[in-house]
Amino acid sequence: MAAAGAEEEAAAAAATTTAEEERRREGDREDEGDSDSSVDGEDEEKENEAEIQRLEEQLSINAFDYNCHLDLIKLLRQEGELVKLRRARQKMSELFPLTEEIWLDWLKDEIRMASESTDREKVYELFERAVKDYICPEIWLEYAQYSIGGIGQEGGIEKVRSIFERALIAVGLHVTKGTAIWEAYREFENAILETVQPAAGSIPSPEQQQTLCAQLEKIHTLFRRQLGLPLLDMEATYAEYEEWSEDPIPEAVIKNYKKALQLMEKSKPYEEALLVAETPKLAEYQAYIDFEMKAGDPARIQLIFERALAENCLVPDLWARYNQYLDRQLKVKELVLSAHERAVRNCPWTVGLWNRYLLAMERHKVDHQIVSENFEKALNAGFIQATDYVEIWQAYLDYLRRRVDFTQDSSKELEELRSAFARAVEYLKQEVEERFSESGDPSCTIMQNWARIEARLCNNMQKARELWDSIMTKGNAKYANMWLEYYNLERAHGDTQHCRKALHRAVQCTSDYPEHVCEVLLSLERIEGTLEDWDAAVQKTENRLARVNEQRVKAAEKEAALVKQEEEKAEQRKQARAEKKASKKAKKMKPGDKRKVEDDDDGEWGQEEEEQPSKRHKGDGDSTRAEEEVEDMEVETGLFGRSTLARPAASSKQKEKAAASRKDAPRVLHDSAKDDVTVFVSNLSYSIADPEVKLKELFESCGEVVEIRPIFSNRGTFRGYCYVEFVDEKSALQALGLDRRIVEGRPMFVSPCVDKNKNPDFKVFRYSTALEKHKLFISGLPFSCTKEELEEMCKAHGNVKDIRLVTNRAGKPKGLAYVEYENEVQASQAVLKMDGLTIKENVIKVAISNPPLRKFPDKPEAGRASQSVVPRQIYGARGKGRTQLSMVPRALQRQSNLVTKAENGMVQNSPATSSAATEEPKKMSNADFARMLLEK
Repeated sequence: MAAAGAEEEAAAAAATTTAEEERRREGDREDEGDSDSSVDGEDEEKENEAEIQRLEEQLSINAFDYNCHLDLIKLLRQEGELVKLRRARQKMSELFPLTEEIWLDWLKDEIRMASESTDREKVYELFERAVKDYICPEIWLEYAQYSIGGIGQEGGIEKVRSIFERALIAVGLHVTKGTAIWEAYREFENAILETVQPAAGSIPSPEQQQTLCAQLEKIHTLFRRQLGLPLLDMEATYAEYEEWSEDPIPEAVIKNYKKALQLMEKSKPYEEALLVAETPKLAEYQAYIDFEMKAGDPARIQLIFERALAENCLVPDLWARYNQYLDRQLKVKELVLSAHERAVRNCPWTVGLWNRYLLAMERHKVDHQIVSENFEKALNAGFIQATDYVEIWQAYLDYLRRRVDFTQDSSKELEELRSAFARAVEYLKQEVEERFSESGDPSCTIMQNWARIEARLCNNMQKARELWDSIMTKGNAKYANMWLEYYNLERAHGDTQHCRKALHRAVQCTSDYPEHVCEVLLSLERIEGTLEDWDAAVQKTENRLARVNEQRVKAAEKEAALVKQEEEKAEQRKQARAEKKASKKAKKMKPGDKRKVEDDDDGEWGQEEEEQPSKRHKGDGDSTRAEEEVEDMEVETGLFGRSTLARPAASSKQKEKAAASRKDAPRVLHDSAKDDVTVFVSNLSYSIADPEVKLKELFESCGEVVEIRPIFSNRGTFRGYCYVEFVDEKSALQALGLDRRIVEGRPMFVSPCVDKNKNPDFKVFRYSTALEKHKLFISGLPFSCTKEELEEMCKAHGNVKDIRLVTNRAGKPKGLAYVEYENEVQASQAVLKMDGLTIKENVIKVAISNPPLRKFPDKPEAGRASQSVVPRQIYGARGKGRTQLSMVPRALQRQSNLVTKAENGMVQNSPATSSAATEEPKKMSNADFARMLLEK
């Protein structure tokens, strides 16, 4: 028994030891895990500190980087750096209006840290700033609830009521969120009611009874005010009032409630549209604004504008419309100036908003110092065009001019105006020209206005002449309108001597319309000049016009020589191609071939091709491009050698066999009735062995393909384009998304199938040709720059939505790109930072995308066209082929031209006109036209 007990004790001791060792090991493992997590935490903390430092440095370079501000605030809040966080938020709020989320986070952090009454006052100040940025019901509700916490202070109840009343004015009409403010206000008043209720069983004194009645009346008034407004869940509020009130609801309240219900029914479709629409809901808000504008309630109009701007704060046109309404309708100084200030803080790059702000401040007689400070802010706003700076300077100068009393010879305001004019000229010359490579004011409109003010209002013609002399030295002396502008100023405020002198200089310098200037000079001398003045003017104008005519003749001769030289070069190239083609045919000809084939190749078909003009339709030019491409490939590999890289893997015999089979295949014309379900595919490589198989793999992803019809030349070679027919129109529209897809090294063009005969002006271009302020145009890129490299560089300045590298038809880069950002702010920041950067030894240029307008040739007049232009024949959706005309005898072609379209119908020509019509007039070259003009 004793032995057994000893064994049990030993086993227990061993078990205890084992358990202790296991616990020790677990403790060691936990310590190791804690040390690992602490190491990871330290690493993450160091990374965050480094990122914070980087963001602070970036903001020191560009304080207007909105996304950088957001990232810095997020990191500082995560790290708990409250002092730095407060400073970062403060800096951002000075530059930008803050969103509702940023304000609520900031307010909640400050509320948690507030302990003393002085801290509470700082929180109140922060709330006052928050409610000025946007109309946000949540911020107003948070403000009112926070103020309830200070109810114990002196005047606390009245302060709470004051905040609630302001909240009702600001957002009480908000259809979906205004109810929460009303309910919170009523709950507060009900809580006050509980405190003034007399104790159970006691009789209230007259003072207590009066206080009780006044408090009940406050709650009745809140219910009645709310029921008169079209708000969500009005029925529930009405039921609550019925239950709460001991007395029946007055008829006037019920009447107002029914009117509000009717108005709510009218507003409901717009609210429902906002509920289901995707952010930013601009179109839905615009429709809602139009509805409220017709109704004409100023408070509701103001609120819907504010709701729209809270979600579309970066839309300048919306701000402009709101400010215009406030300027013209409400005209309340505080509302007007607040809206204008918020507009320029949200869209500082829009010069029109700054101009309206300056006018509003002048209209409401704001202190001159404040107006000047806001103008300086506008200069630092980072406009995207040089002309914007001219526009803001002109608006400020107009303001300064209206401050001057010109009845006085000298005044402080006049000196300030002259100083501002001088600064404007220097600013455009230095700052603007350095940034945009242009001053934005080539006609010197600011200096012209300065000269007019000096001449007309200050009677200082000498200063005006000095300014005009400076204007002419800036490259404007060659324009007649500039000289005539100066002449009119001299005529009105100067003397005849200076008028004559100006016109003599104009005759000498003008190059655009010298005849007009000469006529004005002669008119002056005819009215006021002596005989000597007349003779001098006649001699000067005759000499000048003779030189001008001589220069024009020389220019015409030079142009004719260039045209002739180009025609000779074209003829030489044509002969060289013909010789090269003949030599290739001779090499391909076998000894046993029949003579008939030779005759067919060089007989009537060849003559028809020679007679056709060199300028073909789009479809016709593709075969020529194919031949030139083949020739270029051969030149690169030797005189007539073959390159294994440039040719497909198939043998020449297989190619000839395939081409021969295609040559004998019947030609199938395109059915224009199927245009809706057909797409036209072009710019394909000519070396594609089997176009049908290759393209079917691509287009089957868009829908069921009925037919792929590639177009082949007379020799059976692929011409680089085809028609793809689908089962339905939806598949054809989806196929347009494959446009610019790279196929065997070339971008494939996919466009709608449109009959050019019926729609001659139809053009397909996927991209906008108007000003796009959120998109950049980058030029000067190295050809080796990839889309990924460019995206990596651009995303540092904002969120990049799309990048398009511009290529030629062969798919090779042209050194150009378009970069689309989310908004205009990011795009303007990217322009400031990227313009002039060096990438792989290439200096790039970056600007806002604003393509120049394309200049299309003028169409011939209807009458002239009907007489000289032969009616175009119908050949199909893509014009005629190279050899279609040769299928019709020439005699029949001439006969078809005998019937011409008259103004009032089809008229048969007389025999005389018919015979004249058969004689084709001799075609004149450009050189012939030039010689004809010179002979005249």
